[in-house]
Amino acid sequence: MSRSGPGGPNAVPRLDSPVTILRGVGGERAAQMERLGLRTVGDLFWHRPARYEDRRKFTPIRDVLLGTPVTVCGRIVAAGNHRFRKGTKSCFEFILEDETARLHCRWWNLPFLGKFYSVGNEVLVYGRPNSLRPRTMDHPEVEKIETGEDGSVHFGRIVPVYPLTEGMPQRTLRWIIWHVIDRFLSQLPETGPWRTPELAGDPAGALGRQEAVRKIHFPAELPEAEHARQRLALDELAALQREIQGRRLRLNLKAPGLPCGGDNRLMRPFLAGFPFKLTGAQTRVLREIRADLTGLHPMRRLLHGDVGSGKTLVAACAALMTIESAYNVAVMAPTELLAEQLHDVLTGVFGPLGIGVGLRTSNTRQEPDVGSKPELGSVWVGTHALIQKAVEFPRLGLVIIDEQHKFGVAQRETLLRKGNFPHLLVMTATPIPRTLGLTLYGDLDVSLLDELPTGRGRVRTHVRTPDTLPKVWQFVARQLEAGRQAYVVYPRVSESENDDVKSVTREFEKVRDALAPHVAAMVHGRMPSAERMKIMDGFREGRVQVLLATSVIEVGVDVPNATVMVIENAGQFGLAQLHQLRGRIGRGSHESHCILVEGERTDEARERLKVLAETTDGFAIAEADLRLRGPGELLGRDQSGLPSFRFADLVRDGNLLEAARASVRRELAAKAAGLTANPPAPASAQ
Repeated sequence: MSRSGPGGPNAVPRLDSPVTILRGVGGERAAQMERLGLRTVGDLFWHRPARYEDRRKFTPIRDVLLGTPVTVCGRIVAAGNHRFRKGTKSCFEFILEDETARLHCRWWNLPFLGKFYSVGNEVLVYGRPNSLRPRTMDHPEVEKIETGEDGSVHFGRIVPVYPLTEGMPQRTLRWIIWHVIDRFLSQLPETGPWRTPELAGDPAGALGRQEAVRKIHFPAELPEAEHARQRLALDELAALQREIQGRRLRLNLKAPGLPCGGDNRLMRPFLAGFPFKLTGAQTRVLREIRADLTGLHPMRRLLHGDVGSGKTLVAACAALMTIESAYNVAVMAPTELLAEQLHDVLTGVFGPLGIGVGLRTSNTRQEPDVGSKPELGSVWVGTHALIQKAVEFPRLGLVIIDEQHKFGVAQRETLLRKGNFPHLLVMTATPIPRTLGLTLYGDLDVSLLDELPTGRGRVRTHVRTPDTLPKVWQFVARQLEAGRQAYVVYPRVSESENDDVKSVTREFEKVRDALAPHVAAMVHGRMPSAERMKIMDGFREGRVQVLLATSVIEVGVDVPNATVMVIENAGQFGLAQLHQLRGRIGRGSHESHCILVEGERTDEARERLKVLAETTDGFAIAEADLRLRGPGELLGRDQSGLPSFRFADLVRDGNLLEAARASVRRELAAKAAGLTANPPAPASAQ
């Protein structure tokens, strides 16, 4: 009996067959392809070109321009290695000639290239001339034109240029992919054009999947490659949305919502004790949360707003609704400092209502004091310590996660499993670009706090260089003399021998002396918790006028009298992080000043600080941060849970993500309607 599986002697080639079934792919070549993640025939469809070269027209060598990338074609008329007397430096060089002129191509310290190129070879060269006297390119890309080879794959067309690995020639991989597409593309399961309202008239949506694969590799015109990328990106984004939204659908089908809407007996005195009214946005969001807490399914909601928009107050109100319903609340924060701050705030406002607030971190274990009202729920505030196996929460009704982007999805799920499908409120003080929000939190409903409390002073942002620090300290001293307080922020706790980045411990004495006689103190994440809390209390109460800190004060610190923040080595922080730090000032009625001190003068550094100086809109800053740094670096891959896309680009594919999300929502809504009309039979009847 013949074997038809992958790798059998009589194997029928399929997309899941190993690449070794392909002509010209032996063991060594297969190992090279393995390093590129190309193990099966089908994997080659998804090896996206890094760029394209238009080789329909070659540039005569005499017409090359300094610094301008060009493709030239010619014959090698001289080649050899040059060695220098001093040191071990060498240079392999060949001289390329066409009908118009000669071009010198050089590679430093790569003498083995002499084995591959010799006089008489016809070659294609792509690169940027770095000299015109003589015409010279250093380290260009070169491909030999082999006798009898099918040249239409490599020139006379728009040519894909692929990511490579050591030992894999560009022409070889291109030739393999060309023949795989020609021979195997019909086996790829076809999905037709995206006929959705959101993509009406869009050239990407009009492509079928097989056509898109062909055009991403070998487009007839450059715009076709981009349309094909977008079409394949739609498939990736839709697959992600099915996973994300399917998770929510499965939850709703199996889990009833806990009755945590409350009765307002605690909410009324709680809000009456505040000297200000809720903003319209806070009132709207609380209605959304109450509807969820009384709904048929567990709440899964993201509370999203700019710095100072009042998220903590909204979260406290959600906790009160749950506590009124005799359920408990767990609040998880990413750092001990933030957990301690939240514990202090909630103890201060919940204590008079008879509500116990506990604290659990790696260094602290304080149980809630239920006092005279054991019929009420309690609150546990903590860090990752809350998800330890030994920690249990009876009658857990609501989980609140602060700064969710600093936790992984698995940590969120671990805390939720401490209860019987409790409600979830995710908070972030870092405005999230919409594409990231729909990717990371697509299974959550979104509540947006888009209104700031009234009566706050303007925050002005200034960019300064290190040589102006004496004047900066003079300005800070004048603010302190007027009765205000100041933060001074550094990127590190201690110094490094390898660079000039400043640290809070090294700079403390200098700043203290510069601002004397005003009292200065220092906090950072390596300090004992009790010492850190004592200093923070002193700053809040005005006994400390200058607080030197690292980014541990990024969130959760609210001192209305602090009107100045100096951030040294500001270029070491991300835009969103700088915005969060700046959010510690401007919380009172006085005008505030954020001074960014940075000596680095790269184009990116200038653009980032310029964005911050020109706007206080956290959402505009978040979009700029995404554009400048990309999602992986912005959030950190380990914490973000971001998938690895081959074709989708969250910076520029917002419209595609919206279209994929809308299409999947319609698809799952139809599925849910079918399941509701035909519910699964009870286990005993199956």
